[in-house]
Amino acid sequence: MIVRMAAPPHCTVLGRAAALLRAIADGEQDGSTTTQLARETSLARPTVHRLLESMSEEGLVDRDHKSGRWLLGPELYLLGSLAAARYDITSLARPLLRDLSRRTGESAFLSRRRADETVCLASEEGSFPLRSHVLHVGIRLPLGVASAGLAILSHLPEREIDEYLGRVDLVDRWGPEHSRTGIEERIAATRDSGYCVNPALLVEGSWGMGAAVFNERDEPEWALSLTGVETRFAEHRRPELGRLLLEQSHLLTRAVRGHHR
Repeated sequence: MIVRMAAPPHCTVLGRAAALLRAIADGEQDGSTTTQLARETSLARPTVHRLLESMSEEGLVDRDHKSGRWLLGPELYLLGSLAAARYDITSLARPLLRDLSRRTGESAFLSRRRADETVCLASEEGSFPLRSHVLHVGIRLPLGVASAGLAILSHLPEREIDEYLGRVDLVDRWGPEHSRTGIEERIAATRDSGYCVNPALLVEGSWGMGAAVFNERDEPEWALSLTGVETRFAEHRRPELGRLLLEQSHLLTRAVRGHHR
């Protein structure tokens, strides 16, 4: 199952264009139709069509002539290549993701905070034949939703947490378990153990655990997480999975700080 986020309406041209690019990235494997993008961004179809045509002229998006679906364009690849030297830590994380996946049998993920969301950047499939398919590279989820977002949110300063929970309403889309009280309880539990647990709050039977990775300013900027079926996250096994997550997140934090010196 793929979980998609609908972007809210945006009042500026740049905001609308950014929302479209994120929606295209979410469906990048097969591409997206103009109608799909209008629905996912809550924008009028004529507006979406006009923006896509303009972005296509700049190389920011590309249209498959056979299917008519929109894909990210070549200019984004060039710009992303230049930005990767500053922002991309996937090369540092890959060995740790492989190690996590090998030692646990579960699928391992790297996510990064982007404003009020997390974005999945990299993944490593586990060896256990039954897998959870909630997460995939490129998916965006709000802070506090899924294990990566909860791990990052739990390590933010109290003021930032309070401001964030005061301006968002996660219950409408993600269910009553994502009330402010519910999230605050999970934040407290995460701070006690150092790692967080998502007990099938997104998709029934799909569990996750996560631990934050810190930048050189000691801010929680990334998270490592594990996902799998419920039977693989039994109570007796969680402390060992948590220990491995904290071990690998600590190693990645050290690697990031060394890389950015």
